Order: sequence, then structure tokens, then C-alpha cells
Amino acid sequence: MTTTTTERAAMTATSATATRARTGGPKDDGPKILEHILGWTLVVVFAMLVTQAGLL
Repeated sequence: MTTTTTERAAMTATSATATRARTGGPKDDGPKILEHILGWTLVVVFAMLVTQAGLL
């Protein structure tokens, strides 16, 4: 049985995606409360910098 170039490329692409390791994503995030606290801390620090610089 002979395979064409297209078939070989399709098989290679399929096997390459099947063997990839998971790199994380939204489901693998840490505690949400820590993310919220750090986000609001960044907002407050930015607001303080803007106020001190006289831009507001």
C-alpha cells in the first residue's frame, strides 16, 4: 500500500498534535482570590502614580 504526500502530511500532523504536552490554561490557574487581590493592588498603585504625577 502506498501513501501519497498529502496522506503522509495528515498523519504526521495528527501524531504531532496528539503527543504534545499540556502547557496549562484557564483550568490550571491558581487561586482566583490571589489574582483579584494582585489585580486590584496594581490598579491602586497605578492610581497613586497618576495622582502623584499630577496627571489627574
